[in-house]
Order: sequence, then structure tokens, then C-alpha cells
Amino acid sequence: MPNVVCLGELLIDLCAAEMDAGLDGARTFTKAAGGAPANVAVGLARLGESAGFVGAVGDDPFGSFLHRCLETEGVDVRGLARIPDVRTTLAFIAARSDGEKDIYFWRNPGADMCLAAEHVDERYIAAAEALEYGSISRIDEGPRAATDKARRLAAESGSLLVCDPNWRPTLWPNAEAGRRRVLEGFDGAHVAKLSDEEWQFITGSENLAAGAKTLFDRGVELVIRSEGGRGASYATTGCVGHVPGFRVNCVEPTGAGDGFLACVIVELLKHWRAGVAPGGLAPADVQAILRRANAVGAIACTRVGAIPSLPTAERVNAFLAGQ
Repeated sequence: MPNVVCLGELLIDLCAAEMDAGLDGARTFTKAAGGAPANVAVGLARLGESAGFVGAVGDDPFGSFLHRCLETEGVDVRGLARIPDVRTTLAFIAARSDGEKDIYFWRNPGADMCLAAEHVDERYIAAAEALEYGSISRIDEGPRAATDKARRLAAESGSLLVCDPNWRPTLWPNAEAGRRRVLEGFDGAHVAKLSDEEWQFITGSENLAAGAKTLFDRGVELVIRSEGGRGASYATTGCVGHVPGFRVNCVEPTGAGDGFLACVIVELLKHWRAGVAPGGLAPADVQAILRRANAVGAIACTRVGAIPSLPTAERVNAFLAGQ
């Protein structure tokens, strides 16, 4: 059984080859496996951690490609369902030089929307040391039931719970209802990772400490805000801080945040296994974790596509040695 289970969407990323062209102006797209939880699972495997994935793809050529991609990367795919008569979700992505990106999802419905509680094996979740999930799997009733079942099982077994909302407003029928569902997803989680783009909307405040308190009130122990090239900020109930990022030639940023989170989970598990919960970490330990995670995110920006760009532990070590 894998040590970490990631649950949520697995889809095809079609990344525009031209920077700043926008989706309407882009002429060439590169196919790659994507979906934030799946990216995190591969990031974990690349960094040497045992990872599994729970999600759904179509019983079509794209679904076969994604199944093969995860399996080739060493991710356990026993939890990946193949849904007949529903197409695998596609996401068209156009990057901008300011680090932002335009995303358009092709799903009506997509196979990831068909994940259900019956696809979540109790023994599979209970055997893991950590569960990572997002909010896209909480939009529709079936995936939401699957996500909440996994959260409950993981909590009952004493696992580390990590929530990355990965807010995509165009997928939600109503922004405020979406925000409520996203906030519910943090209940019981030990760690929350939000990007700076989604921070204010989800937490209700631009301020790090004030926004983090919204999540502390829901039981979160460690709040991390990823800030692209600027690095990352963090907060626990005892401290707040910032860790600078690294300067690289950014080719395409898709997957950088997911690689960042994978590294955070790998490093947190080292402390978790020693009996130290995220809220009990010393500031120096959090800073060391985020410095390494920033390196992973920076490296991931240097290639096109989320999964193709995720580094191995050896590459991260070499990158840090050169800083």
C-alpha cells in the first residue's frame, strides 16, 4: 500500500506552446498528463516517496494514456477508476509571462466528475500515512462524497491530511457556494496550501496572519501560501514567516505549485513519523521545508507541462548545491 494517497482529478493538459498568446491566439498545444492531485502524486514518486492515486478517467485513449503515465512514474493506480461512456477531461492552458495562466476545462461531463464513494477503498485509505486532496473533487455530489469518505477514513486512521483547494472559479456554478464548499474542505486538515491568487477570496483577507486565522479556526495547524517566484509564506498559531524563492528562466509554470506541495508533504512526513505534528514544528524546520519546496517549484517552471517538469530528489539536491 502507498504511504501517501492523492485523491481528485486526473486529466489531459494541453499547454499552449506560445507564451502570452492566450487560448484564442495559441496555435500549438503540447499534450501532458495533469490534474493537481495527480501531479502531486507523481511529484511524490519523483522525490522518492510511495504514492497512490484515487480518481477517475474515461475508458478511452486519453484515459489509457493517463493510466500508463501514472503507472510508469511509479504511482500506485489501484484506486484509478475507468468510467465507460464518459470522456476523459481535457484542460487547455495558456501561460503568461507574469506567471499567471488561462485555463479552460473541456468536460460536460468529464470522467473526473463521475468519481463516487464506491470507488474509495477503505483499506487503501486507512493504510496510508497521509491523504492529499483539493476542492475540484468537491464540486459535484459523487466526487464530493468520495472525497469526504476518504477524509473521514484518513482522520480515523490518524493520517496526515493536506488540503490544496486549487480554486478554479469557472468550474463552480456559484462563487460564494464554491467558497463555502472550499472552506468545508479544510475541516480536519492539518495542512492547508493556498496560492497567492486564491488567498484573499478563500480566506477573506489579504493579510497573512488574519487569513490564516480563518483556517486555524477550522482546525488547520500549518498554513502555507505559495507566491510564485517570490517564494512562500507560512503561518502556525505560534509564528508567521516568509521564505524567498529562486530565480530561474520560467518556460511554463503549470505544475510548479503541485511539485512544491509534493515536496512539502515529503518533508513533513519525516517530522510526522518522529511524532511532530505540523503545528509543532519550529520556525527553522518550516523554513527549511519551504526552501526545498521553493526549489522544486522553480525547477518545475523550466519545462513545459506539469508532470514532465517535476524533478527528482537528486536534481533538487544539485539545484540547491548550486545556490
